[in-house]
Amino acid sequence: MPKLSGTDRVRRMLAIVPWVASRPDGAAIDELCDRFDLDRTQLVNDLATVSMVGVAPYTPDLMVEVVVEDDRVWVNLPIAFDKPLRLTPDEGFALLVAGSSLLSVPGADETGPLARALEKIASLLGVRPGDNVQIALGHAEDRTLSLLRDSIAAQRQVRLDYYSYGRDEHAVRVVEPDRLWAAGGQWYVAGYCHLAAAERIFRVDRVVGAVLLDSRFSGPGRSGRPERADGFDPGDEAPRIVLELAPNARWVLDQYPIEAAEELPDGRARVRLAVTAIAWLERLLLRLGPDARIVETDERVARVGSDAAKRILAVYRRPP
Repeated sequence: MPKLSGTDRVRRMLAIVPWVASRPDGAAIDELCDRFDLDRTQLVNDLATVSMVGVAPYTPDLMVEVVVEDDRVWVNLPIAFDKPLRLTPDEGFALLVAGSSLLSVPGADETGPLARALEKIASLLGVRPGDNVQIALGHAEDRTLSLLRDSIAAQRQVRLDYYSYGRDEHAVRVVEPDRLWAAGGQWYVAGYCHLAAAERIFRVDRVVGAVLLDSRFSGPGRSGRPERADGFDPGDEAPRIVLELAPNARWVLDQYPIEAAEELPDGRARVRLAVTAIAWLERLLLRLGPDARIVETDERVARVGSDAAKRILAVYRRPP
């Protein structure tokens, strides 16, 4: 039997769990092994992992219960799994695509609870689970993408007129790009930036203009720092801030790269973020207002929120 990757094992267990959970009398181990093409040792090991799955705060009543007895398996899902989800359209499509991939796992029940749930989600989205779904990445000009690909292939420098959202400024940068990829719905390019004298990551939709230069370079990236999957690399030098968020401010967890998150009572959350630009932090704190409380901060950004509020107030008080 071929060795499965961690991702393949997760996909297989996500197909097995709802199939067993839908059967009040459980399922025989031999039946599970035959249906999902795995041996008893693999099944027992995977079930042991499933028994550690649950939702915060991970008390016994919020964990998946797996019972193995007399060569049969029972799976009881916690009550929290029965709560209806409030999904955005993007989240719904992502769930539909991920769920449809699970149904392709050998042995998955095409008429079971997962399939029925996907049918309901699809009907709300106005599609069918088997339909082709077109995924649109963030806006990036075809000419810019083509130029960056040519630059990487020919190892030629590019001059980028780039808008930095965090600093709210344009800058012209000479870059030696070595990686171009899509992640989180956006295109990113990474390479050595002569202006910063270090490896940097740029969002392609923020490139206002690009010119392919005659100057050549050799070898990928000079810093050796690997890119993050979300395209954000604050570095160790950036100050950090810890915020306690009210339930109305939990959108921060979805919109920004979070270095650490902790669930608190009453739907609140505590998060740690890296601050790469004062202008970005000012906008965030002003937008959050009373829905966020600073718990910990670096002295370099300790007064950012109050200073920004004072500047705005001074503008309103200025005589016409």
